[in-house]
Amino acid sequence: MTISLFSFFSGAGLLDLGFEDNDLDYNIVFVNEYKESFLNAYIYTRQHHNMQQPLYGYHCRDINDFMNTDNALVLQGYLQEQHDLDNVVGFIGGPPCPDFSVGGKNLGRDGENGILAKSYVDLIIAQQPDFFIFENVRGLVKTAKHREYFDELKHALANAGYTISDTILNSLSFGVPQDRDRVIMIGVLNNNPERIIPIRDDNTLDFPWLQFVEFDADAIKNLPWPTEQPYRENSRRIFRYPVPEVLTVEHWFVNNNVRNHPNGRDTFQVKAGRTKMLQIPEGDTSRKSFKRLHRWRYSPTAAYGNNEVHLHPYKTRRLSVAEAMAIQSLPAWFCLPDDMPLTHKFKVIGNGVPYLMALGIARTVNEFLNQIFDEVN
Repeated sequence: MTISLFSFFSGAGLLDLGFEDNDLDYNIVFVNEYKESFLNAYIYTRQHHNMQQPLYGYHCRDINDFMNTDNALVLQGYLQEQHDLDNVVGFIGGPPCPDFSVGGKNLGRDGENGILAKSYVDLIIAQQPDFFIFENVRGLVKTAKHREYFDELKHALANAGYTISDTILNSLSFGVPQDRDRVIMIGVLNNNPERIIPIRDDNTLDFPWLQFVEFDADAIKNLPWPTEQPYRENSRRIFRYPVPEVLTVEHWFVNNNVRNHPNGRDTFQVKAGRTKMLQIPEGDTSRKSFKRLHRWRYSPTAAYGNNEVHLHPYKTRRLSVAEAMAIQSLPAWFCLPDDMPLTHKFKVIGNGVPYLMALGIARTVNEFLNQIFDEVN
């Protein structure tokens, strides 16, 4: 069975990368990203690694453009072509989230990014893919006014024929060295009487969200992780803690060989803040900004916008792009183009779904869809 994916709000493709694993049944046939430098990064990483290019190409445009008559018909033709090949068709994407983030503008549905969540849902309803995946920040369901908006979107999808399940997942559960919550929603179009879709008593989709998790995130957080230690530039500290080393930033720095990575020198230069940096202990992540990571601990959420600065555990500088990629559990081969603005590099990495988390979700969805669609198709 082939699962043809249409990717929206693609960024540099961190979510997509999990679905591009060779052992899975996915084929990304369409990519849409509004910001040109992000889309160029997506193209660059795939070409750099000799990966298959999308059948229907890359589209640098506002998602709302696909609701216009001509573009909507073209997109509908792409979906029909895939259905004619007996392929399962899915939409995947995470609308920009600053308007739902506690650290962002918190404007919700009224923000210029917040309205894009509805745009994505409207497009799903209009085009009727066999399934969809929607991801966003925890604030979308934890803040009352945002939760009301999210429930309205779910209600609209249910009225359009989708059976839905949503949850909050933490990236630690998937082996990512980062405490990061994401809201993930999946919906399956219930329009075929021969298709058996598992449904819970509350009429939600019975989806096995935890099928491919490696750790219990809550249990991991309660382990005796190292606390703050005096900052010593270029110091060495031996790992001797009863915690999973694979969830530490230093493990991933070494694993990804960040010093020699193509983006290893991409970092903002220290100017007036050097004296302040020298005073912040290793592992002090309590402040709003200028959080210094501990080498033998996992990172707080890798969000590098809104003036949030993360410092290297034992270097007097901010993290490099390569180090941010490692914290996002990206493969060592993944790199961004030299000519991409530095602020864009950090933003596109910080905005993305951690790779191992995306891979775990992709595996779960793959098995689930095979159970539903394979026999019918």
